[in-house]
Amino acid sequence: MPGRDDVRAFLGLGGNLGNPLQAMAEALRIVDADPLTRVVAASSVYLTPPWGPIEQPDFLNAVAELRTCLPARGLLELCLGAEQKLKRIRMQPGGPRLIDVDILLYDDERHNEPDLQVPHPRMLARAFVLLPLSEIAPDLVIGGRAVTERLDEVDRTGIAVATAGGDWWRE
Repeated sequence: MPGRDDVRAFLGLGGNLGNPLQAMAEALRIVDADPLTRVVAASSVYLTPPWGPIEQPDFLNAVAELRTCLPARGLLELCLGAEQKLKRIRMQPGGPRLIDVDILLYDDERHNEPDLQVPHPRMLARAFVLLPLSEIAPDLVIGGRAVTERLDEVDRTGIAVATAGGDWWRE
């Protein structure tokens, strides 16, 4: 990959409308097809209950590890482009969706802009992020503590493996 040194980044993927497994797989293929980015690992896919007061179907969630030469803003644009290509419509925060692709971590960089917050501000409270993240990067340290320690502090009730292994996204 030309340009800057490659950076280790993690994406959270999810959806609960249509065929979320297919949408998440296609989103990862779009990201992986970018010449400056490659998917190096993907977690299993987890079935997770929805958060919040909105009545909606269960979600499928996964996490992917990337290597990229894109800056954080460029990676955000790639992720938003994948969502747009897959016809994501943003109706209400926390509501049902066809696909969601979030940057969880971008190396050890911090970004606090209205549309780019890294590390993801709510990831440490979400078992549907920490469980798949701990599967592919158990020794990852976030805020001075291993992701596996962080996982012990969140409620995992109702979360189950839907598709085991990390090759579910490949054609």
